[in-house]
Amino acid sequence: MSVRRTRITARVEHDRGVFMISVAAELAEMHPQTLRMYETRGLIEPKRSPKGTRLYSQADVERLRRIQEMTTEWGMNLAGVERVFELEEQLDRMVRKVSVLEKRAEQLVSEIARLEEKRESVKAEIVRYEAAPGTSLIPIRHVKK
Repeated sequence: MSVRRTRITARVEHDRGVFMISVAAELAEMHPQTLRMYETRGLIEPKRSPKGTRLYSQADVERLRRIQEMTTEWGMNLAGVERVFELEEQLDRMVRKVSVLEKRAEQLVSEIARLEEKRESVKAEIVRYEAAPGTSLIPIRHVKK
């Protein structure tokens, strides 16, 4: 008799904590105590289950792999890794801010163009009155140059 196997694939949010520390350590190819040390240093912040168990996400595992790469392949110490992460967060904030400012600049350019059109239409409607010597006010139309 043959056994029929079914493969089930589930999609989980990238930042949802699903791995216990032992699984995350295995996926990141490090000892669980190393993960705890990284958590103590603030390099990683796993989610917690209602009972307080550390739960690591796929994003956490990727971050752990980056830490491993920076320390083993690039020769950085943990202070250097912390600084890299701080600078990356700062860069992300600045990129988001520039994006907001660029969007606002586009809005302002559109608003300026709209106001210029309005000014030109109002300017065309303005008729200047000057008193002619010895007469009452007579409108004088100026031709646009």
